Amino acid sequence: MADQKTTPRGKAFNLQSDIDYADGSVVSKTLMKKEIGNITLFAFDQGQGLSEHTAPFDAVVHILDGKAEISIGGQPQIVNAGEMLVMPANIAHALHATERFKMLLVMIRGE
Repeated sequence: MADQKTTPRGKAFNLQSDIDYADGSVVSKTLMKKEIGNITLFAFDQGQGLSEHTAPFDAVVHILDGKAEISIGGQPQIVNAGEMLVMPANIAHALHATERFKMLLVMIRGE
């Protein structure tokens, strides 16, 4: 997974154009990383994904472009551009790019 490191501070920017697709890859860009949580931008090429895993806190996915197949507790669903999904804490989830997609992932630790 490639990681792009520069994030504008104090200046508006467009999430969709702030990250590019890469053939056969998942590209990530950390926008903010703090003790209380992270905000990360992702671009998945078709066929790429994140294997099933759990997190000890809720995570919010906002699909910016394309569509993703996201499984929660073994139940797959399609999430389209413009839609958000809360992935609940401690329940296994996975992501798969049936087509290219970009997403913003917000993870906040604690209650």
